[in-house]
Amino acid sequence: MYLVSTRQMLLDAQKHGYAVPAFNIHNLETVQAVIEVANEMKSPIILAATPGTIKYAGREYLQDILEVAAKNSKIPVSFHLDHHEEFDDIKRSIDIGCKSVMIDASKHSFKDNIRLVKQVVDYAHRFDVTVEAELGKLVGQEDNIVVSEKSSELTDPKLAREFVYKTEIDSLAVAIGTAHGLYKSEPKLDYERLTAINNEVNVPLVLHGASGVPTESVKKCIRLGICKVNIATELKIPFANAIKEYFKDHPDASDPRKYLIPAKEAMKEIVREKIIMCGSNDRG
Repeated sequence: MYLVSTRQMLLDAQKHGYAVPAFNIHNLETVQAVIEVANEMKSPIILAATPGTIKYAGREYLQDILEVAAKNSKIPVSFHLDHHEEFDDIKRSIDIGCKSVMIDASKHSFKDNIRLVKQVVDYAHRFDVTVEAELGKLVGQEDNIVVSEKSSELTDPKLAREFVYKTEIDSLAVAIGTAHGLYKSEPKLDYERLTAINNEVNVPLVLHGASGVPTESVKKCIRLGICKVNIATELKIPFANAIKEYFKDHPDASDPRKYLIPAKEAMKEIVREKIIMCGSNDRG
């Protein structure tokens, strides 16, 4: 298959009451870990890259890796830009074949958020590229975006309706109490707010900051309208820990072809768990 936009996969999830997991990847090994499990479990999959990942791996390198991954898969695969803030940055990825993007202008005023998002939508839709945007601000850090508790802001359902109408986005990331990074205590999610948002808009809804949120809480969010669930931190920790353990047992090791194998296997276990949590297995 080829890389696809998230449009149909999220509409299918919305129609049938499950969510598509979006896993943040960084290099060849993390792509392989996610793709191998997704194919095994027959799950549509979204591979997401932040601006930091694009800078680290290289825009063209990453695009080519993901195109090969999709070509060798029997499931729908989408390459998604996660939390990108600049139009020119997004445009460069669209121009080389990226089919799904997120413009995060949530730090701006409501009016400017709409203006910046609409600029991306007008360009992206010319190439059948789907656009996700965020209304509200999640506390925590995602790449270089840092939001303090004081600056966090939950999504207003009425404003969400206006935002979706004026921007013509394909999916909406909502702030209902989740956070980027690790939680100090169990998050308190505003399910009533999520229900209200879902009643106000007709586009698929996205849950950011799902790493560390209890499985049953995420499942409830899916029942209330969430169609895409973002996972990042929970993948990085086992990957890194497995490498640390390998060097503890093999202090003289130097071959990445050996010490990256347990890292990939550790990451795969989390990918399996999250696909089951989202209910996307056997949907590909």
